[in-house]
Amino acid sequence: MSKKYSDIREKLKIVVDKKTTNEMAHLTHYFQNHKNGVSQYYRPTAKEYLAELHENLEIAQEPDFQYYLPIKWDVPFPPPENPTFKFIDLFAGIGGIRLAFQNNGGKCVFTSEWDSFAKKTYEANFGEVPFGDITQVSEKEIPDHDILLGGFPCQPFSIAGVSKKNSLGRQHGFLDKTQGTLFFDIARIIEHKKPKVFMLENVKNLVSHDKKKTFKVITETLTELGYSIHYKVLDAKYYVPQHRERIIIVGFKKSIFKEKETFEFPEPPNTELAIKEILQRRVDPKYTLSDKLWSYLQAYKKKHQAKGNGFGFGLTDLNGVSRTLSARYYKDGAEILIPQRGKNPRRLTPRECARIQGFPDKFIIPVSNNQAYKQFGNSVAMPLIQAVGKNIVKELLKINEPKKSKVAVHQ
Repeated sequence: MSKKYSDIREKLKIVVDKKTTNEMAHLTHYFQNHKNGVSQYYRPTAKEYLAELHENLEIAQEPDFQYYLPIKWDVPFPPPENPTFKFIDLFAGIGGIRLAFQNNGGKCVFTSEWDSFAKKTYEANFGEVPFGDITQVSEKEIPDHDILLGGFPCQPFSIAGVSKKNSLGRQHGFLDKTQGTLFFDIARIIEHKKPKVFMLENVKNLVSHDKKKTFKVITETLTELGYSIHYKVLDAKYYVPQHRERIIIVGFKKSIFKEKETFEFPEPPNTELAIKEILQRRVDPKYTLSDKLWSYLQAYKKKHQAKGNGFGFGLTDLNGVSRTLSARYYKDGAEILIPQRGKNPRRLTPRECARIQGFPDKFIIPVSNNQAYKQFGNSVAMPLIQAVGKNIVKELLKINEPKKSKVAVHQ
């Protein structure tokens, strides 16, 4: 008999907030991976935590997994029935990259995100609580996977320690060059787990950041780890009605692919998108800018125009694509304003922000408007990532198919 996840969530009081610990992540990861060859990474802690929950909640029944499994996943984006590969989702945010790769037939076997509000949204949609701060998770605790995925923050690398080592004639690897940054955590996991492929996403400025030093260290590190690297700046405007440029870095393990992969970034579809297609028909008046804010934004733009700067609000052409949605959108909505006849313009609603990033309408938004604006502003444009993912998976399956018996996803 299948048990609904919503009933289990209620019974075990699965609530995601600032107090949520990694034990909850172990439990929900075990629920999703109890029979696919990675359960040993989660079962011991999940078992202890289940016993603790039963005691604290005074559940009379024995704390045995047989009462919970198999689960009927009544969440918007349940784990796929017959996946063809495994992946991990680092710096997961609200799960845009996970959704893209699930749609390409993959099974997520580990996920990490430090922000408690993003975790809440992630759990509501996928039925899984991400692990917290990745810097506190040992690479040995991460299951084997085919593809490593991550949209990591852009940070400068300190070169001071490197030049000192140079003068001492000592060889320095990526561990020294990248220490203290979140890219270091990606590198140490890649070094230990040796995934067949990885895909990393970042802001377009990564290429020129810190006089191009940052990108140089990243590509050198990934090459040093044994991967052939492909990268390109892609604009999401061909997939969603939003101008959003991001760099995508893809690596294939040389010892597996022998540098013979035929991977190419997708050709953009020949479609003209318009923001009016994602707008809601009836919108609460609270999204309309107040006279005070609208006057302020107009004065601010005028001041900067006089100085020759392009700063200021963006009144969107409804037949075109919008500017880039950013995490600061909650402040005043200035970068994407929707004109309204006979009144002040309005900001996008959270649902429209979800749509402008390519999330389907069944995506649950369980947080406040301010948090939702931050989350969608930090997210990826999901259909663009799905298009890149499709081409990555095509290459992976070429080498996975002949070894199907050894690398079965369900073991």
